[in-house]
Amino acid sequence: MQNTIVKTKSENIYKKSFLSSDTNHCLYIEKNLSKLFMDELSSKNSIFRKVNKSAIHKMALFLSGTINRSCSIGIAGETASGKSTIAYDIINTLESYAQEKRIQNIITRINTDDYYYDRSDMVKEAGSFAEFAKHYDLDVPEALELELMKKHILSLLDGDTVYLPEYDMSGTAIRKDDVKLAFPSKIIISEGLFTLTKKVVDAFDFKIYVDVSHDIQKERFYRRAAERGLGDSADEVYENASSKAKTYIHPTAMNADIILSGEADRSAYREFINKLLKII
Repeated sequence: MQNTIVKTKSENIYKKSFLSSDTNHCLYIEKNLSKLFMDELSSKNSIFRKVNKSAIHKMALFLSGTINRSCSIGIAGETASGKSTIAYDIINTLESYAQEKRIQNIITRINTDDYYYDRSDMVKEAGSFAEFAKHYDLDVPEALELELMKKHILSLLDGDTVYLPEYDMSGTAIRKDDVKLAFPSKIIISEGLFTLTKKVVDAFDFKIYVDVSHDIQKERFYRRAAERGLGDSADEVYENASSKAKTYIHPTAMNADIILSGEADRSAYREFINKLLKII
């Protein structure tokens, strides 16, 4: 895919905010952001595949203080695309910056996987998680309570504290509700397979999709499968995940205003974020 900045119509809320702002300040930041993104897009091994111009405009509105509220970031991509790694790099870089500048409550992470429905009774009835998984598909959006996730994100954006669920990934399919206290912060970030699907996508100000080649994604998957001891079942798990991704995950790239390369060096993501922070 050719690296491009794509022009799209900004939402009315951003236009109204912009008109009532310190226009010169916002335009100055937007000009610098545009140059930063264009330089990266034109560079060799760019971290970007596509950036909508409207995303740069929204970013300028937030960074200039024209929009004076928290912002939300949603990151999606298929399994082994690199989305979790990118999310953690964003979080760690921002937290380091916040510590240096003594900024409180800079970022809160919402773990999409914690919103899988509790199916512990079904696991017990099946006798094991492996047997349960043969008859219950975890690779579809309906396996998660995305409506609750959206509710929690919007509550945090409104400045409310929220108790989040926690899902046991060890094979019990137990979800405990209201166990993790999350505080509102300047940035709410979430990543997952279905983060940009219909039930939750509208909760995000910035929508990011992580694109990766099939060969690299497959190599990563099987390396991870070996680490997790999936053994002979790895082929079946991979085929199911790949099939469902074509239906439920790949189309959500259309919802993204930023498409990242899942193949760029990790240091490149952190370096770009630090350049962005300097514009402030």
